[in-house]
Amino acid sequence: MKEELFVSGRELEFIDPVLHIWHWQIPLYLFVGGLAAGLIFFASYFFLKGKEDEFPIAVKIAPFLAPIVIVLGLMALLLDLRHPAYFWQLYTTIRIDSPMSWGAWTLGAIMPLSILWPVSYIYDLQKYFENSFCKMPYKLMTWVIKLKDRYWILEWIYEISIKFRKPIAIINLILSIILGVYTGILLSAFNARPLWNTSLLGPLFLVSGLSTGAAAIMWMARDHHEKITFSKIDLVLIGVELFFIVHMFMGFLASTAVQQEAAALFLGGEFTAIFWGFFVFVGLVFPAILEIMELFGYKIPISIPAFFILFGGALFRFIMVEAGQITRYLY
Repeated sequence: MKEELFVSGRELEFIDPVLHIWHWQIPLYLFVGGLAAGLIFFASYFFLKGKEDEFPIAVKIAPFLAPIVIVLGLMALLLDLRHPAYFWQLYTTIRIDSPMSWGAWTLGAIMPLSILWPVSYIYDLQKYFENSFCKMPYKLMTWVIKLKDRYWILEWIYEISIKFRKPIAIINLILSIILGVYTGILLSAFNARPLWNTSLLGPLFLVSGLSTGAAAIMWMARDHHEKITFSKIDLVLIGVELFFIVHMFMGFLASTAVQQEAAALFLGGEFTAIFWGFFVFVGLVFPAILEIMELFGYKIPISIPAFFILFGGALFRFIMVEAGQITRYLY
């Protein structure tokens, strides 16, 4: 008979609570949720400021991406669910203390409004895509307009979307902030994971989402003034994001031993190079330098910093989800 002496349950399957159940679907969902929040926020904000003609891409054009990326995120979320057919049960109750419930209801509310907003600017969308390299969006907009003219119900929806633009913008502004913060709170609600157990994740994810939204807008913008304006906005957001990141690690290092060990993953540990090298430098500092050079008159293709900001925003979510599942309180 072979005898074994167990002095710890740490390495026993189903005994040690190792959380490693979230894969690529969740960080993708968090990224597109933040991106959609950024796009909807800027569209609503500048419309309410009466600057829809000064920033046409931000208000009229870029928001058409929001429902597309939201659907992409929801598809990723469904792939992650153990029983996708029962997702509707999230909408049979409201739990104030559940981030999942907040997220489900926020997405349920913002989804139809994110569709109504670009519908009200469908003719502007058609004009924008008329001279674009890819003709498919223009053909799609033309087909949608013909469909609208053919069926009265679609014409009615179009008229409603125009008539109630201001109320929709006010609601969207509030919901976009909730959506952006929720993507971080979804992680910070897991108090058993030291890396996620910080109140800074909500604001940090919100600012990161706004930054990716600004990057997408300045990438699509054709007017130099709009590009420069959103480049300046993005520079401020990058500065705030770096401020939150530094203070997040300062908080970890001044906290308990397990949170110090969580921070050690990024301060000499296995995530050091990818976090500071690829996310912080390539995804934040490098595009910020390019944007500053652009402001000083250097000719920098705006697509370069915009791409790296979007890349950094996505990478940040993947790193935080993966690293957070490694950290734990049980030793």
